[in-house]
Amino acid sequence: MIGVTGSTGQLGSRIASRLADSGVPLRLIVRDPGRAPQLPGATVAQAAYGEHAALLNALDGVDVLMLLSATESADRVALHKATVDAAVAAGVQRIVYTSFVGAAPGATFTFARDHWHTEEHIRSSGVDFTFLRDNIYLDFVPGFVGEDGVIRGPAGDGRVAAVARDDVAAVAARVLVTEHSGATYDLTGPSAFTLAEAAAVLTEATGQKVRYEPESLDEAYRSRESFGAAAWEVAGWVTSYAAIASGELSQVSTAVSDITGREPISLEAYVGAR
Repeated sequence: MIGVTGSTGQLGSRIASRLADSGVPLRLIVRDPGRAPQLPGATVAQAAYGEHAALLNALDGVDVLMLLSATESADRVALHKATVDAAVAAGVQRIVYTSFVGAAPGATFTFARDHWHTEEHIRSSGVDFTFLRDNIYLDFVPGFVGEDGVIRGPAGDGRVAAVARDDVAAVAARVLVTEHSGATYDLTGPSAFTLAEAAAVLTEATGQKVRYEPESLDEAYRSRESFGAAAWEVAGWVTSYAAIASGELSQVSTAVSDITGREPISLEAYVGAR
């Protein structure tokens, strides 16, 4: 029995659908059962991250848990830790966790630090694990473009090996049903590109002029603070670009092709299919 958290979301729904297509028994762990996907061989259990009693019930009989990282929040690490603790108490034997490339306590991207703390808690729990360290989602790249056709951010001329959600889902679905004990995989696209190169690809695909305009860190913080978001969220937005500038997101991995048997989706292919 495989449990899947976040199965109403963009990534979790893809993973659950692939598992259902292969005939794997599923437990979909969701906050709102009314939004759960209708999949053959799947049962639905209601529980949210951090809800110990509800999670114990939802995870009863689950052997492997696909733990998708929770939506970014000030207390995300605490929610992750509580969910891991409930999974261990419920008898889950292995946790597959969606982390982030370069997860480390001193990572430039502040949210990558959250992932490192979660990984460390999973390691210390004694449960078997597999970590899928995703790069920035390729799906996000078109959304970098402002209404004026400009991508703005403090990414300099750094490169990002962005990966498509479909590729992450394909890897996760495979890893969940095969032996990858204690493994950590960096999941990336087939190449790393600058945001100026991304702008050129988007221009070619859409026929509308897109350009990249580098910002300084101060400019980036000022422009994003105008949205009225919390400080931790603004820091996450800005440091995602800064991590590109630092080179921390530039390394290309072969994990997607090694595990799925097919090449990952490129930016050109992704935007051309939209």
